[in-house]
Amino acid sequence: MNWRFSAGALLGLALIAQPAIHSPAKVPVTPAARAAHQRLLPLEGGRNFRDLGGYRTADGRTVKWGLLFRSGSMVNLTAGDLGYLNKLGIRTICDYRDHNERKAEPTPWAEGTGPAVFADDYDGMSIGLMPKDMSKITPEAAAKMMATSYPMMLKTFAPQYKRMFAQLLAGQAPLAFNCSAGKDRTGVSAALLLTALGVPRETVIQDYLLTNQYLPAALAKAKTRPSEATGKAFMALPPAVQAAFMKADRAYIEAAFRALDAHRGGAMGYLKDEMGLDKPRIAKLRALYLD
Repeated sequence: MNWRFSAGALLGLALIAQPAIHSPAKVPVTPAARAAHQRLLPLEGGRNFRDLGGYRTADGRTVKWGLLFRSGSMVNLTAGDLGYLNKLGIRTICDYRDHNERKAEPTPWAEGTGPAVFADDYDGMSIGLMPKDMSKITPEAAAKMMATSYPMMLKTFAPQYKRMFAQLLAGQAPLAFNCSAGKDRTGVSAALLLTALGVPRETVIQDYLLTNQYLPAALAKAKTRPSEATGKAFMALPPAVQAAFMKADRAYIEAAFRALDAHRGGAMGYLKDEMGLDKPRIAKLRALYLD
């Protein structure tokens, strides 16, 4: 399972230019916003594909439904699923997977159709966050590795996260962002986005933990095409070690939050310094995506 070991993989170095500050463009009301709201999208081949709408912010506002989505790999989406997503009007996908993951599990829209997809070519196995020899790893060591990788993602994937915010500020929504499981790289991205929108931390953590509810069933029925070599390496690990890598553990996302808190100015300081989200851009983001 190539996606499991590339959770903290390296991003290209090019920084994304920030959009100019204008008055917020009107984001259209989509079918998803008008329909009965549900967290997990009703997709036959979805993998942890869910709507971030409905969360209350600290000042009493609400994240709009039908505009912000987080997901795992989309390779198993059926023709019916694609039709459903097209009706939702998804126009942008930010894909955080490396080139090997994307080759093994390609996004299923036909070339020239569907949303605009933004992704960077990098090799997730070359960054060195995980040891090459996993044969003697313990569950405790695996959990420690995962917790260590989350703060590193704030730096490693900062340019990709910054690009997501640039797309959102430009009004390129509905937007979905994904990695392979929709847990690690996607989990950090969702935490940054919800934090920028003013959602309380405990709510953000609970959203992260929903992966434990939604991912196992999706993987059980998935027809995946992972890297054969890495898949064998993963499946050879003891079940308890596999579980430590697979689960969404509160300790993992809290490690990322501790790194944010340690940044000058805390989480908002990080968003300003690394994501370019100064007060006017934060205000614009909230005007676009909160009710």
